[in-house]
Amino acid sequence: MKVAKLYSSTDIRIEDMPVPEPGPGEALMKTAASGICSGDLMPWYIEKKAPLVLGHEPAGVIVKTGEGIKDFKVGDRVFVHHHAPCMSCEFCGRGDYVHCPKWKGSQIAPGGIAEYILMPEINLKNDTLKLPDSISYEDAVLIEPLACVLKGIKRAGGANVETAFIIGLGVMGALHVLALKALGAKRVIGADMVPFRLKKALELGADEAIDTKGEQTLIALKNLTGGKMANLVICGPNSARAMETGIRAAAPGGKVVLFTPALPGEKLVLDPNEIYFNEISIIPSYSTGPEETREALKMIEAGHVRAEMLVTHRFPIEETARAYALAREAGDSLKIIIGFQV
Repeated sequence: MKVAKLYSSTDIRIEDMPVPEPGPGEALMKTAASGICSGDLMPWYIEKKAPLVLGHEPAGVIVKTGEGIKDFKVGDRVFVHHHAPCMSCEFCGRGDYVHCPKWKGSQIAPGGIAEYILMPEINLKNDTLKLPDSISYEDAVLIEPLACVLKGIKRAGGANVETAFIIGLGVMGALHVLALKALGAKRVIGADMVPFRLKKALELGADEAIDTKGEQTLIALKNLTGGKMANLVICGPNSARAMETGIRAAAPGGKVVLFTPALPGEKLVLDPNEIYFNEISIIPSYSTGPEETREALKMIEAGHVRAEMLVTHRFPIEETARAYALAREAGDSLKIIIGFQV
């Protein structure tokens, strides 16, 4: 089978690899579609794992099962989460699935951009979802990224706020626009420097969009809100500077979600009294778990999020390097999908 293997952020090769054989409790999926994650576009983050088969947003159809499989069968259309928790440890008991000792080690093999994917028993059992007939494979590719969005919103106490402010309107920012609107945010304001993204955010339901190239972000937000600022801030860029802006954008009593890590070595400088007296909550949100993947599937099934709203480009596996280069440009693209023949 063909796989897309990354050696560096600018060196992605299509290689041949044997098709995995499922053992007891495992299943083999033929990949139909796999998304390009914005996190994989951060060289410092992805290159420390190299060489690796790229991708962790796949959907497809089960073509073979190992012994002992009861809940899935050949022909089932599925989404599989690349990590899955044990569901029995202390962390899982309180919903902190990403801290489960087995979570990171529970990886699909060899990766998401591969013609076939082996689903280990823990992934198959604890975070693989059957797809309703109304959900396409491209829709299913959005389950994992949307689940990450829903987790961050949940950690911040929900979307029932007067004003939500999203810094960064790439695909994850766009998903935040859709999710926040669907979950009841009264006003959603976005900020970015890419004209295509600003326009797209407004098309998806954002009430206002701030061009950070042409305006000073905090002044623009202050003018739009009559000085009230935002009750909920989503900080998307992997930048300590963006995080500082996000914290300063919060209204008294506001909550700031740090959705992405900062660049290695960066320091976040805070005025503790400003945080204290304004009672600003700073909330990191890393990845997601089985509760949110199920919530994401329901939101997609309800029509609040669909592939046609977000997918701008599609490539075959042979053109994965070109797809990643396009995604890194951050120009007139949003969600990019690698498609396979099923």
